[in-house]
Amino acid sequence: MRRTFPVFILLSLCCVTAWAGGDSVRLKEIARVEGVRDNALTGYGLVVGLSGTGDSSKNRLTVQSVANALSHFGVNISPDDLNSRNVAAVMVTTKLPAFAESGQQLDVSVSSVGDARSLAGGILLETPLNGPDGKLYALAQGPLAVGGYEIHAYGSSEQKNHPTVGRVPNGALVEREAPLGLDSGGRTLDVVLYQPDFTTAERVADSLRRNAGVNAIAEHAGKIRVTFASPPQDLVRAISMIENVPVTPDQTARVVVNERTGTVVSGGDVRLGAVTISQGDLRIVVQTTYQVSQPDGVLVRPSPNIGTAVIPQADIHVREPEAKMVTIPGGATVADLIGALRAIHLSTRDVITILQSIKDAGALRGELIIQ
Repeated sequence: MRRTFPVFILLSLCCVTAWAGGDSVRLKEIARVEGVRDNALTGYGLVVGLSGTGDSSKNRLTVQSVANALSHFGVNISPDDLNSRNVAAVMVTTKLPAFAESGQQLDVSVSSVGDARSLAGGILLETPLNGPDGKLYALAQGPLAVGGYEIHAYGSSEQKNHPTVGRVPNGALVEREAPLGLDSGGRTLDVVLYQPDFTTAERVADSLRRNAGVNAIAEHAGKIRVTFASPPQDLVRAISMIENVPVTPDQTARVVVNERTGTVVSGGDVRLGAVTISQGDLRIVVQTTYQVSQPDGVLVRPSPNIGTAVIPQADIHVREPEAKMVTIPGGATVADLIGALRAIHLSTRDVITILQSIKDAGALRGELIIQ
C-alpha cells in the first residue's frame, strides 16, 4: 500500500510530514554489504573542436598538453608556436560501479580547468581514467553534451547554466573489472547501515537470526556482522537471502528546516507538548524630508556665519497590531502546528523562529536541524 505525504503551504513555506517507520522494509533498502561500493575514477584530458571558446595561450598547461599529444602522432612542435582557442584542458570524472566488467560503458563528466569560455561542440580526446590505487580502469572519449551557452558580442554577454561543464553519455569503456572487497571463501560478511542507529542495528541482527538462519551480532550502531556455519557454496544466493530479510527500522524524531527554500520536513512521530504561541508585529516607519533655508535679500559682504542651511524633518509612525495567539494541545504534530500558523499568515522566517522557540521551551519532542 502506498502512503501519501500531506503537504502544507504557508506563503513560501512548505511542510512535508513523513509518516513514522512502522512498516517493515527489505534490508537492502536501508543497508549494504561491506565491500560492495562505487569507486571514483579521475583523468586529465583535452577537448578539441571548440569554436574559439577554449583556453587562451596564457594557459601554459593546455599549450604544453597539446604539444605532448601531437608528439604521439609524430608531430614535433614547440609549445611557443601554438596559439589556438579551439582546445581546452579538462578533468574527466566518473564512478566505477561495483561488479563492473570489462567492456561496460559509463557516463563521464567533463569540467574545464583553464580559462575556456565554453565546451559546447567539443570532442573529448581519449583520456585514461585511473582509480585511487593509480591503476587504469577505463578509457573515455566522445562528443560533449553541454546544457548551457555563453555568447559575447560587442562587450555584452549572455550565459545560461554552466557552459564549462559537460557530459559524455556512455563515453567511458571499462578496461579493468572493479575491485571487490568480498571474500568468497570466508564465513563472515558485514552489513553496513546507511543511517547508523543502535535500535535499528539490533533489529537487523534479530531479524537475520530469525529469518535467515545465520548468526548475526550488531558490532555497533552502523555495522552488523553475519557469520555462516560454513563458507556458503553460493555467495550470491546467500547475500540475496540476507538482503530480502524484512526489518522495521527505527525512526528518530527529527525536524529539518531549510530557511533558504522555506522547507520544513518532519517525521510523523515528532510530537509537541502543550504550548501557547503569541506573535506580535511591531512596525516603525520613519519618513525624513529636507527643507532648504535661504537668507533673504542681497548681502554685499556676507558674514561667514550666514548661508544656505538644509533642515531635516523626521516624521515617525509607530503601528503595533494586536498580538496573534495560537494554542497547541499536547500530543499535536508539527503538521498541526504549521496548519495553525498558516491561519495567522506568518512568514517563513517567523515559522522557523517559532520552531526554535518551541525547542528552547522544551515543547518540541525531537531534534531540530536548521540547514
